Amino acid sequence: MSKIVALSEASSIAIHGIILIARSSVSLNVIQIAEATGTSRHHVAKIMQRLVKENFISSQRGPSGGFLLNVSPEELTFLRIYEAIEGKIEVSHCPMDKKVCPFDKCIMDNISNRMTMEFKGYLEKQVVSDYLKA
Repeated sequence: MSKIVALSEASSIAIHGIILIARSSVSLNVIQIAEATGTSRHHVAKIMQRLVKENFISSQRGPSGGFLLNVSPEELTFLRIYEAIEGKIEVSHCPMDKKVCPFDKCIMDNISNRMTMEFKGYLEKQVVSDYLKA
């Protein structure tokens, strides 16, 4: 089956992982996040290191180590997390990225532009602090 819109596993792990970390009163490690999200430890470790690089979370090594949130959950939007993993969302007007259209009117009615703008707007409105209650 084809999916028109889908989050990558990496961005899903990043968003879910940050919320899990923000909800926890103690640091969470890769194994705990992987088990909670049902994903590979190796993939989680890779994603968490990207989030450490972006300074969203900090990492502590060792048996009692794990990840802690560095950013206020009230200030951290899903868009910031998503773009840290996937790069800036590019809004285009043509689904085929063409400068010249052979038709007077877009036969796709600019649906890709509207979907991108709606998706970006949704991510911008979602704040980690909204998801802290269990």
